[in-house]
Amino acid sequence: MRRPETLTIDISRHKGTNEDSLLRWYVEIDDAIKARHIEGDEMQVTFALSNLTGRAKTWALGLKLHDPNVFESLEILKSRFKETFEPPRTEFRARSALLRLKQGKLDVHAYAQHLRYVASSVTENHVDDHTLINVFIYGLVDGPVKTYMFREDFRTLEKAIAYAEQEDFSLRQSQANSSNYRPTRRQETGGPDPMDLCYIESKNPRSLSHKRMARFHRCQKIGHYAHECSVPSIATSTKTARYDHRWPRKGPRRKYYHVAKPRQQVGPSKNGQGQ
Repeated sequence: MRRPETLTIDISRHKGTNEDSLLRWYVEIDDAIKARHIEGDEMQVTFALSNLTGRAKTWALGLKLHDPNVFESLEILKSRFKETFEPPRTEFRARSALLRLKQGKLDVHAYAQHLRYVASSVTENHVDDHTLINVFIYGLVDGPVKTYMFREDFRTLEKAIAYAEQEDFSLRQSQANSSNYRPTRRQETGGPDPMDLCYIESKNPRSLSHKRMARFHRCQKIGHYAHECSVPSIATSTKTARYDHRWPRKGPRRKYYHVAKPRQQVGPSKNGQGQ
């Protein structure tokens, strides 16, 4: 009797962490067992244990050392593994994440793939296609694609995803073609050309940039010179500028005090007469 051909499939090793999807690992194990034609409960359990790593493998080997017949079948291994490593309330959290799903910064293809992944995590009470279609359409970014989706009536989720991807591709192509559009040059009429006032400012950009950065000491503002400033100039007199309270200078104001000269005492002179 000819032996049936087997197919080797790569399987991801489950580490027993919350980041690893337990349901997807179960699907990979079942497909690999069917492809390799593995028969017998003991052989299937051994094959599943060989695809564990990390704390998941430590947990399984610890139970098997304590009781060699702890995993009598593959279904018992799956149930014990699910009780130990599946996060609590996985079904509720997956359904909540599905109902509030949004496209955000993802493109339509990545958004559809994420929707399929979250929908596949709901295993006990599957979500019908009408609910998935509504979640998919309302989660799209506001734009032409979402507007086109409301004009059609879809029966299945796959048709809605295919239509959205086609509209998104057409929109991207139209935007790419419009960005490369160049208007035709105006034909020469032989008349005078209109004067470009912007050229006058850009003739000497260095002086303009210096003018924008220059600060006038009278008003402490930038963008103009002294002859353009509307603030009245300070008097040139040193005495007036010193006591002018309208234009205070930096630093403390100097104060000047008048000190009277001491009186000369009057006393008797050498001749006996007062001075």
